[in-house]
Amino acid sequence: MSLHRPPPTAEELEGAFAPDRPMEIGLEEEVMLLDPETLDLAPIAREVVDSAPEGAPLKLELPASQVEITTPPAATVAEAVGRLAEGRRTLAATAEGRARPACAGVHPFAEPDGVLNEGERYERTVADYGPAARQQLVCALQVHVAVGGPERALAVYNALRSYLPEVAALAANAPWHAGRDTGLASIRPKLAQALPRQGVPPVVSSWEALADDLRWGSEAGTVPEPGRWWWELRPHPAFGTLELRVPDAQTTLAHATGVAAFCHALVGWLTERHDAGERLPAADSWRIGENRWSALRWGVQGSLADLETGKLSPTAERLRSLIESVRPAARRLDCEAELAEATAMVDHNGAMAQREAVAVDGTIGLARWLAERFLEDA
Repeated sequence: MSLHRPPPTAEELEGAFAPDRPMEIGLEEEVMLLDPETLDLAPIAREVVDSAPEGAPLKLELPASQVEITTPPAATVAEAVGRLAEGRRTLAATAEGRARPACAGVHPFAEPDGVLNEGERYERTVADYGPAARQQLVCALQVHVAVGGPERALAVYNALRSYLPEVAALAANAPWHAGRDTGLASIRPKLAQALPRQGVPPVVSSWEALADDLRWGSEAGTVPEPGRWWWELRPHPAFGTLELRVPDAQTTLAHATGVAAFCHALVGWLTERHDAGERLPAADSWRIGENRWSALRWGVQGSLADLETGKLSPTAERLRSLIESVRPAARRLDCEAELAEATAMVDHNGAMAQREAVAVDGTIGLARWLAERFLEDA
């Protein structure tokens, strides 16, 4: 069966964002498999997935050393994270004796070029992008939120773009790569940028405009399916969700909980503002991109600029203020308790913890530290 699929029409896109599923949340977590002895990447994902129990929420991705855990739509963050914990336990049990699962944005010392899975989709990626495809040994925590209603979803999508740097800073968890400190809080976005359609997504003026972009990409052969509409945020036509793709995979379930709650509350806050009749602003992509660079360079320890005035303020201060702004929405979404994990991450997130672990035990020790925390709180 060909990978190329007819692009969705505007009517099909609008129909995907049904109004009867408001604020459901789902998670997709990309997990590294480590060799039990060397702690390097172990390219045995197909073997692990094929031996998993029937119905296990595990699937393959491009790297042969990566397994993705998926959760079904959930009403609350607590429910979604509970299903994620089940997925972590299932993966750890299935891989036992063959690999140690671990989560971070990238592996701390593996070679930059890796083994990829076989299959039509993956082979097409290699054919299109060559060596850049083999460098995509990156892991994300993707957060899906079903806003409910096509007009509402589009307005929230355009406004949510402005807050991607705050999410990226909080979730930064990839400072080490190829055995060295990159000087970044997360190298993952820079590795992903070797492929097209990465980073800050464009404004979408209408569903007709998005359908036309996908039609153009289909005709050009660059976007043979909507799944190739990469970006750090996208409307997902198959799920009818807004998919935040900017967070790094989180080492612990506690940090995954904080990121999920922050994203859920942020989308809820913007949705409530839209429903109240407020016109949500859609900032220029290049301004958001300037903040994005600071987020991946410094994480929570940098500064971000006001998108209207350019005035700088500490990222940690911006995050605390934003968390307070979204707290009422979090309360209504029943994730205020989980949002406390995000508050704690402002002071000490994954990138900071990784550098502390390396200082104690080096990069091999960091890989071990990541694996040891995979089932923490699970």
